[in-house]
Amino acid sequence: MDTTTLFKPFQLKSLNLKNRIVMAPMTRSFSPNGVPTPDVARYYAKRAAGEVGLILSEGTVIDRPSSSADPNIPHFYGEQSLAGWQRVIDQVHAAGGSMGPQIWHQGIIENHHSGWLPATPFEGPSELNRPGFANGRAMTEADIHDTIRAFGRAAADAKRLGFDCVELHGAHGYLIDQFFWEGTNNRTDGYGGKTLAERSRFAIEVIKEVRRQVGDDFTIILRLSQWKPADYTGKLAKTPQEMEAWLQPLADAGVDIFHCSQRRFWEPEFEGADLNFAGWAKKLTGKATITVGSIGLSGEFLAAFRGESSVPSSLDELLRRLDRGDFDLVGVGRAILADPNWVLKIKLNRTEELVGFAKEALAELV
Repeated sequence: MDTTTLFKPFQLKSLNLKNRIVMAPMTRSFSPNGVPTPDVARYYAKRAAGEVGLILSEGTVIDRPSSSADPNIPHFYGEQSLAGWQRVIDQVHAAGGSMGPQIWHQGIIENHHSGWLPATPFEGPSELNRPGFANGRAMTEADIHDTIRAFGRAAADAKRLGFDCVELHGAHGYLIDQFFWEGTNNRTDGYGGKTLAERSRFAIEVIKEVRRQVGDDFTIILRLSQWKPADYTGKLAKTPQEMEAWLQPLADAGVDIFHCSQRRFWEPEFEGADLNFAGWAKKLTGKATITVGSIGLSGEFLAAFRGESSVPSSLDELLRRLDRGDFDLVGVGRAILADPNWVLKIKLNRTEELVGFAKEALAELV
């Protein structure tokens, strides 16, 4: 297995990475009352010491009253939470790593299994989490403008604390994605519309505000997905032309890297070419992209939450596409969650030492 391309350095604006491997964001819920603990800092520092090129944090929420449905996911606002994140980035840098927070608003979401609820109702473009399921309220334009400012403040704090980049979570049926999706955005004002391009206004304004806050030289990543938890086979953009009309304005607004979430990275996005989502995003916009989706493991991640285990799998197809230039960076989630030294084992060709993933790994920070 020739992993030369995987271990080439990557540089873009504020990012200077030793290799092309990205630790994908994975919610962990180990931050009581939204405050990252010393254990959270050690968890990320271990991945930095294990030579992950870029660590993207678990989703960490912005300063809106109902941005979170879980009291134990971290906040990216408030003195105590930001002090916790300061500890995280300092330890990651001390271990030789690079890191960006994934800043997040969950939008309209199902109630947490614990019964905990935020002080105000969940908010989104409409009251819908998915067609037929309402669990919150539609945002006013004043709410939208305050939310845009809150994303900007979080990004500015990321830069101030010393993070190397910032990622906006625009995927997987959360707030930004709820504006994209016709199934949840039924607005009749300027933040709605019949086309995907029209429904991208909220995302574009968030990106522009983040760019205004961090300046031209700080790397902005945007995570996107075609699929939704309510529709695994769904596609926001059904053709390359529709995808270009969606992504190019986001790139023009300030995105440097598109993080293209798929359940299985090898699946083609459109008929007639074997390019995956990240491959098409790079082809259409010229921007750098991150691919992700069951890399290094036999099973896809949604099945893992149902209790299905995965075993290590070949990287040959991933390397073929990377060598071809389809994408620039490679997001790895569960394999690195389960093993902080996964990258080193791949680098040193110690593949017999790779471990699989079981649902139990989600219950602890290793």
